[in-house]
Amino acid sequence: MNYRDALQHSIFKIISKSAKTLNLDSYVIGGFVRDYLLQRDSKKDIDVVAIGSGIALAKEVSKNLPNKPKVKVFKTYGTAMLRHDDLEIEFVGARKESYTKDSRNPIVENGTLQDDQNRRDFTINALALNLSEDRFGDLLDPFNGISDLETKTIRTPLDPDITYSDDPLRMMRAIRFATQLDFWIEDESLNAITRNNHRIDIITKERIVTELHKILESKTPSKGFLLLEKTGLLERILPELTALKGIEEKEGQRHKDNFYHTLEVVDNISENTDDVWLRWAALLHDIGKAPTKRFDKKIGWTFHGHEFKGSKMVFHLFKRLKMPLNDKMKFVQKMVRMSSRPIALVDEEVTDSAVRRLIFDAGDYIEDLMTLCEADITTKNPKRFKRYHNNFKIVREKMVEVEERDRIRNFEPPISGEDIMTTFNIGPSREIGTIKETIKEAILDGKIPNEYEAAYQLMLDKGKKIGLTADEKRQ
Repeated sequence: MNYRDALQHSIFKIISKSAKTLNLDSYVIGGFVRDYLLQRDSKKDIDVVAIGSGIALAKEVSKNLPNKPKVKVFKTYGTAMLRHDDLEIEFVGARKESYTKDSRNPIVENGTLQDDQNRRDFTINALALNLSEDRFGDLLDPFNGISDLETKTIRTPLDPDITYSDDPLRMMRAIRFATQLDFWIEDESLNAITRNNHRIDIITKERIVTELHKILESKTPSKGFLLLEKTGLLERILPELTALKGIEEKEGQRHKDNFYHTLEVVDNISENTDDVWLRWAALLHDIGKAPTKRFDKKIGWTFHGHEFKGSKMVFHLFKRLKMPLNDKMKFVQKMVRMSSRPIALVDEEVTDSAVRRLIFDAGDYIEDLMTLCEADITTKNPKRFKRYHNNFKIVREKMVEVEERDRIRNFEPPISGEDIMTTFNIGPSREIGTIKETIKEAILDGKIPNEYEAAYQLMLDKGKKIGLTADEKRQ
């Protein structure tokens, strides 16, 4: 069968012509071919294998392109890359690989196309299309990858124990592809991941996090995390999550399994946001429950302060995994720390004051927080489910009303520190902070409106109470 339709972009003819000039055979291989056959939107990157020098082929292709794009060469790996239109094309010479036990970086030798396909991680990624002029578009499928695409199977070309032990990142990739594509991992391969899970320890944290991101960005992330847990990888990577697993019973009282609850929350939130950091917040929102779990004979199981504890754990988790300790981490911390606030609100009467404080504390992230809290409703009781969502609707309506009236979201106090210093003829001091805090609290409690005149009068009253005298000329 001919697959020329996959090669309609002009770049493939140029690669074919360039390879002929150099007397090389060339093939497009891997994800581009897989995604075409799955009729899936492909990423704009193309892997080309040359039977010979991939670097020489890249340079020849560049010469034959109108804009003569710059060729980026990676001599250590024998690869080269160029950009054309919106495509990123990587060229590599066909190779065979061997590994040492303490590294996933292979010892590389020149090889045949068969050698190159043997070293691929999965059969569905070993599919290749011939770019030679006389066999243009012919499919090479030595491991029956087409059949695996049809049966939605993740399978390694060679012995999975060798494949995963050689490059343990492939264990994460197997689970990631199963999640992204909604495939299943064949039993032999899944068992091999379990047997080799300890090998993940040689993989850099950055590589692991890249795969975790891709799992989290999938339509149904729980599939990936269940596979990570089943194979023992999750305990090595995110023990904070596996610590949530299980149900304990004392004196006839049980708590829910917070691990499976967490995965439900992640799937719920994934229906409403593509923001990977908000999905991280959903994944980590209950991690503080394991260390704060207590049993009280009067009230049963408690997790007091788990939100605060969890937000502290986020920092240590991000640091351990070498994730960014910047505003992304602070956002996840904030979401975890505030994750129960709106839920507590719907259990009580929704007062203006409580809503005002929620908006103030959440700031620009109030919508994200509400999205997280709505995803956190996993009760199977239809009446409770409906009641919670109705109450959240009331909270949202109240938020709009309060925000329109009090302008709390981007709160700027009506009275500045400079106003206070000028009015009382004082320099920087603790009293300024005291007055500003008094004004802020009064506005949030609804004692005064968020307006200059009311705040100015309260400033005068508070200043007088703490022993400051206003400059009458400035009043």
